[in-house]
Amino acid sequence: MFPEVKERKAEIGVFGGSGLYNIEGATVLEEIKVETPFGMPSDLVTIVEIAGKRVAFLPRHGRKHQYPPHKIPYKANIWAMKALGVERILAPNAVGSLQRHIKPGDFVICDQFVDRTRHRDDTFFDGPITTHVSTADPYCPQLREIAIQACKDLGIPHHERGTVVVIEGPRFSTKAESRWFTQMGWEVINMTQYPEVVLAREAELCYVNISIVTDYDTGLVAEGEVEPVSAEEVMRNFAASIDKARALLVEMIKRIPPERTCQCGEALKHARVIV
Repeated sequence: MFPEVKERKAEIGVFGGSGLYNIEGATVLEEIKVETPFGMPSDLVTIVEIAGKRVAFLPRHGRKHQYPPHKIPYKANIWAMKALGVERILAPNAVGSLQRHIKPGDFVICDQFVDRTRHRDDTFFDGPITTHVSTADPYCPQLREIAIQACKDLGIPHHERGTVVVIEGPRFSTKAESRWFTQMGWEVINMTQYPEVVLAREAELCYVNISIVTDYDTGLVAEGEVEPVSAEEVMRNFAASIDKARALLVEMIKRIPPERTCQCGEALKHARVIV
């Protein structure tokens, strides 16, 4: 199913553009065009050396942000990372807060997701062998712990767990929808976590979500406390957190050990139904 790695180009992958890999001390090694059975990924993959490790950066929306959330080639992106030899994926992304105590500028290291998307191609396994991959705990525990400890040591305001509800997009939620998500107790809202994290699990890759809070979602508007979210606000506040995101990525890359101690690399071991 998945490609044979002929030459390992990178050990760690990051879904993020030049704003994240433009790091002091990082060395850009090469740009690679990767072809996949699912079409081209969002863009060229940039291989960067950070702390002696080779890291593959791929902007999930494309360099010109040309792919809206529901049109991102998620399968091609994951396949490309796998083909380059990547085993771990760090996935920073912008999110809206659904709870008052989670403030813009905070980071959330999510441990769960809720899928509210509708039209996405979300599995590599369409037959003939039926495959049921477990997503009971969808995020890599080893990478989550590294992210949490790095946030603590860097003094980044963060939350050690949280549920991200993933909506189809590209529109933002209505006030009624957002209030419902808040009442359910979910922490943040996003448009890209699904199916990215599930496809990574199917490819037996470790994956960690780093949610960067850019705004309060519209459900809190009913209280008259915040203005409705806008794309302009999201991009402005994400840019304001970019230095913290870079610092966190570098620190995590430094701390990631050579060996995986999780079970992410065995996700398919008991998942296939063979009669």
